[in-house]
Amino acid sequence: MLTLKFIQENSDLIINRLKVKNFDATEIINQVIEQNNRRKETQAEVDLLKAEMNKLSKEIGKLFKEKKIDEANAAKEKTASLKEQIKTLDNAFTKIDNNLNELLVQLPNVPHELVEPGKDEEDNVEIKRFGEVPELPDTKKPHWEIIKDLGIIDFELGTKLTGAGFPVYKGKGAKLQRALISFFLDEGEKAGYNEVLPPIMVNEDSGFGTGQLPDKEGMMYHAQTDNLYMVPTAEVPVTNIYRDVIVDEDQLPIKNIAYTPCFRREAGSWGAHVRGLNRLHQFDKVEIVQIANPETSYKQLDEMVEHVENLIKKLELPYRIVRLCGGDISFTAAMTYDFEVYSAAQERWLEVSSVSNFESFQANRLKCRYKGKDMKKTELAHTLNGSALALPRIVAAIIENNQTENGIKMPKALIPYTGFDFID
Repeated sequence: MLTLKFIQENSDLIINRLKVKNFDATEIINQVIEQNNRRKETQAEVDLLKAEMNKLSKEIGKLFKEKKIDEANAAKEKTASLKEQIKTLDNAFTKIDNNLNELLVQLPNVPHELVEPGKDEEDNVEIKRFGEVPELPDTKKPHWEIIKDLGIIDFELGTKLTGAGFPVYKGKGAKLQRALISFFLDEGEKAGYNEVLPPIMVNEDSGFGTGQLPDKEGMMYHAQTDNLYMVPTAEVPVTNIYRDVIVDEDQLPIKNIAYTPCFRREAGSWGAHVRGLNRLHQFDKVEIVQIANPETSYKQLDEMVEHVENLIKKLELPYRIVRLCGGDISFTAAMTYDFEVYSAAQERWLEVSSVSNFESFQANRLKCRYKGKDMKKTELAHTLNGSALALPRIVAAIIENNQTENGIKMPKALIPYTGFDFID
């Protein structure tokens, strides 16, 4: 959420930059400024009336002591009238404040100056491409056929147990999942991330803090009786660890890593692009989250991009990095880099990670602040996160790109974790 101070001081900049996200902020910005002025005026009136009432309250006691009963009673009546006026103004202030907050949550984060205009993923900017696309025989198969032949992931059984988009992993398929999770967590620990195992259900405050609510409630599974939400990503509970927290500047950057299953209701329509593991309702993901000093947050973003890149290199997968354009970047992000691995069987790029800097947008919602020894007051921190990595499409690419006559060859880095060289 953008701060009121930032909006008041940079209204033209915000309007112009949000056009990059294809969002016309003019009306909302004008309403925010108008409502904030009304709120200030109302508060000023309340303060004046309270000052007058306090002054009268002191005089009443004095008048009674001086036996000036009529004057004292008149002062008491005026005090009662002032209380009613204050109550009316307090109610008006609350209504204005609620209206203001409703307006503020409608404004997306302002994209970084490097984020270019664009409509959708076709307008994203490719930053880097690495690795050779493997040449597969004409008999190559997509992963949804291979996993059925090998019996390692069962979609039909998942549909029986739960519904479409909830696969069951079996045998070496289950071991591959566990191996990837352990590999990603261990690599994160080597890079200085502290492992956290958070809850996989969160409350409304947590959903609001990271921007899932009220923007994306339709994408989350909701346990209505308890008013809890299944996490769409570990970003939500891990970032919310720092909700209403003031961090010592010397602790920054704070680096956490977490594995959770993730749950998303919107899984898309059935088709070649969303078959098999390409899009699921439940999937596993390891997430990296940082709380950073605003002065160094983009340095931290570069570090996170490098970390994810090293993971994909170790998995021996061809990949590319793209910077998202305004039309493809999320509501909450200021800048996002996507990683895509190439599927030689599907002959297309599969997104496996998004690494984003949210600047102070989430921190303002979270009230996540930091303070240094020489700072007179607290300041909003910057929050960042990234997939490191999401498993389904990584598994799809490993299976498809490494298919041989002897089965699926494992990347060298995974063999100590899987305990086998091939899935056959």
